Amino acid sequence: MRLAVVTSHPIQYYAPLFRTLAERLDLHVFFAHRATPEQQAAAGFGTAFDWDVDLASGYAHSFLRNVAADPGPHHFAGCDTPEVGARLAEGRFDAVLLLGWHLKSLLQALLAAKRQGLPAMVRGDSQLQTPRSPLKRLVKEAAYPVFLRRFDAALYVGARSRAYYEHYRYPAERLFFSPHCVDNAFFAERATPQARADLRARLGVAPQTPLVLFAGKLIDVKRPLDVVEAVARLRAQGVPAEVMVAGSGALEGPMRERAARLATPLHLLGFQNQSAMPAVYGASDVLVLPSASETWGLVCNEALACGRPIVVSSGVGCAEDLAGEGPAGRVYPVGEVPALADALGATFAGPPAAAAAVERAARYSLAAAADGVLAAVRAVGRSRP
Repeated sequence: MRLAVVTSHPIQYYAPLFRTLAERLDLHVFFAHRATPEQQAAAGFGTAFDWDVDLASGYAHSFLRNVAADPGPHHFAGCDTPEVGARLAEGRFDAVLLLGWHLKSLLQALLAAKRQGLPAMVRGDSQLQTPRSPLKRLVKEAAYPVFLRRFDAALYVGARSRAYYEHYRYPAERLFFSPHCVDNAFFAERATPQARADLRARLGVAPQTPLVLFAGKLIDVKRPLDVVEAVARLRAQGVPAEVMVAGSGALEGPMRERAARLATPLHLLGFQNQSAMPAVYGASDVLVLPSASETWGLVCNEALACGRPIVVSSGVGCAEDLAGEGPAGRVYPVGEVPALADALGATFAGPPAAAAAVERAARYSLAAAADGVLAAVRAVGRSRP
C-alpha cells in the first residue's frame, strides 16, 4: 500500500511515527511549511532554535510550495499549497492521511482527494472540552456531522478524541485507534540514574529531595504558576519539595517572583532541546501538567516512558488515558491549587514503581499508532492495477 501524509511542518513527535510507518508501507510525507528558528520562538517557546534530533530522515518526504502571505502553521491561511492536488495525483497513492483540518493546506488536500477518488483519512486530537464560543459551538453542531463524513476514516488518539467523533455522529465502523505516542525507547534509554544524579548535582538538589517538574511553554493557558503555589503548600505541610522548570516564555519573570515570595526553591532550566529532556525527566520525581486546556500533553508520554508518574489537570486531553487509572497518574480539577497539592502529596507519600509508569507508556506506543494507521488504510485504501 502507498500512503501520502499531509501535515503542517516537521514536528519532533511525528518523525518517529513516520519512520515506523515507512517500515511497514510505502510512505511519502508532504510538509506545508518549513519553520525557521525565529518562528519557533514566536510559537511560544520563547527562544529561537532548531530541534537537535533528526526530524526528516528515515522516510520519504517533500516540502510543498507555501504561497501564504504570512506563512506558518499559527493560523489557518498560513499554509497555502495549491500544488498539493497535483502532487497527490502524481504519486498514485492508495490513500491520504491528513493530520487535522485546521489549515488551508489540509482542506486543499481533502478537496483534491475527493476530486480524484482518493480515500482521505484524518488523525487529530480535537476534544469537546476545548473552550469555544457559543456561536462556534452552534456552527459546529450543524456543520461537523456532515463535514467529518467527508473523511473515509478517522483515527482517534485517545478517549476524548473518540468522544469527539461520536458526539458529531461519525460512523463507529470508520473509527480506528491510533494513540498519541512518543519514541518510548529514546526516553527510557537516556533517563538513567547517572543522568539523574548529574543534573541534580548541577542544580544543587539533594538526591532525596522531592522534585516536581513542569515541562512546557511558560504561557497563561498552561498555568505554570499553579505548580509553584502547590509546592509552596506542600512545603508548609513539611514536605521539602522543590520545582524544576524545563521551558521558557512570558511567565518566567512572574514565576521567579511568585517562588521568591512563597520561599519555594525554583530551578529554571530554560528551553531544553529534545536530546536533553530524558535527563530532565530522570532527575524529577513527578511531572505536573496544570494546563487550562491542552488537546493531549505529549510530555506526559515522555515522563511515563522515563518511569515518572504524572499529575494532570482535568483540562488536559490525556487525563483519562494516561493519568486517570492506575498508580502512575492522578487527575485534579483545573485551577484548584489545593487539589493539586493534595495529588502531589499523595504521589510522594506512595510513589508508584517506575515499572507502572513504563507499562502505561507502552500502551501508547509507536507500534500501536502505526497499527491503527495500517488498519485504516487496509479498510479504505483503493486497489491499484
